Amino acid sequence: MKSLIERAFFLKKTRLFSQLDLEILLAIAEKLHEDDYDKDEKVFTPGQVANRVYMIASGAVAIFSHNSIKELAVGDFFGDESLFNDQPREYTAICASDTILLTLSRSHLLSIISECPSVAVQLLQYYSQKLPCRHIEKSMEIES
Repeated sequence: MKSLIERAFFLKKTRLFSQLDLEILLAIAEKLHEDDYDKDEKVFTPGQVANRVYMIASGAVAIFSHNSIKELAVGDFFGDESLFNDQPREYTAICASDTILLTLSRSHLLSIISECPSVAVQLLQYYSQKLPCRHIEKSMEIES
């Protein structure tokens, strides 16, 4: 995924950025960094500083949290829960196959939000839908 336009179209397919205009997606795509990971390579572990969101461009990533494992695939993203606070990572992310991740740093995201308020609105809409699910997942962990 080399070109700017390819990255913008990739972003359009993600739940996080699907409602944004192409012009804004191109601005975000400009700020993305591409990282290659080998199978079984750790992306991060609990306690590490959280300063970027990860989007899976190819491959798969396994998320290990307490007693649960969740596998994410192309188009999924992770690491976003700590972008707006200074809390360290609470789980481990390990590549389940050779993987290409597109990353967006906290500073780039905040810069984009200040330039394009519609990005903030999109993020608020996304998180308002996602938040109730997180509470359900947490309560299920506590009960088990």
